[in-house]
Amino acid sequence: MADDIPFDRRFDAVPGVAETVAPGVRRVLAPNPGPFTFTGTCSYIVGEGEVAIVDPGPDEPAHVAALLEAVRGERVTHIFLTHTHRDHSGALDALRQATGAPTYAEGPHRPARALHGGETNALDAAGDRHFFPDVALADGARIEGAGWALAALATPGHTANHMAFVLEGEDVIFVGDHVMAWSTSIVAPPDGSMSDYMDSLRRLGERPERFYLPGHGGPVREGPAFVARYLRHRVAREQAIMRALARGPMAIPEIVRAIYIGLDPRLVGAAGLSTLAHLEDLVGRGEVLTEGPAALEGTYSLA
Repeated sequence: MADDIPFDRRFDAVPGVAETVAPGVRRVLAPNPGPFTFTGTCSYIVGEGEVAIVDPGPDEPAHVAALLEAVRGERVTHIFLTHTHRDHSGALDALRQATGAPTYAEGPHRPARALHGGETNALDAAGDRHFFPDVALADGARIEGAGWALAALATPGHTANHMAFVLEGEDVIFVGDHVMAWSTSIVAPPDGSMSDYMDSLRRLGERPERFYLPGHGGPVREGPAFVARYLRHRVAREQAIMRALARGPMAIPEIVRAIYIGLDPRLVGAAGLSTLAHLEDLVGRGEVLTEGPAALEGTYSLA
């Protein structure tokens, strides 16, 4: 099913090396490759002289040193966070200590919904629950720096506090993990919400900016068209779940085996959580039935 999105996995950025990726924007890749981070987390430096950093990245001393080296002789005046997964926020304390810059984000880490009775959060360790922004940003907030301005765009779904940032005047949006050129984004309850994610995709795709800078991998060069493919992919995944359930009641592991063909074994757990996200949405819309709230251990059938 991934063939319906024209993924671009060509990405030869070298960890620790600052390179210009858009007018007034430099990227520094962190050395934290993995099945969920691709080649690593991308941190961005906005402006010259007095600069902002978008997504400090993981708690990796070599990455912190590379970021500070990239801004040697400059002053960091703002630190922005797209969301509070530790591969984006882990370096924050070290960066704040070194620069004294205040932090800007939508808010602290929180789940998209309350935990059900007896439910555990499979991604709890990934969330940075110690972060509280110095400045909490409302949707549409505008922050000016020296020669640049960023507009906050709330994009919940991957996390409840996910926020993209529009670089005014440059056709650029920092999209965090909401959209990526190399893969689809993970939406995993209770941290994430599929209904929120789809709404945020639609909102993002209606904007005119075309050049997206994601938290992992290379840029998305035709953003609205790419988002349209993302949306069609999610609808197709939903339809595949419905076709599987047309054979009879199923548990999530059975659905995953039916709809994810050739899946990397390391991603089976993530696929189960993504399937749960779709099922939560379908149950909420009355198209799928289950006993009690949608849960990983539930059995599902068509309404």
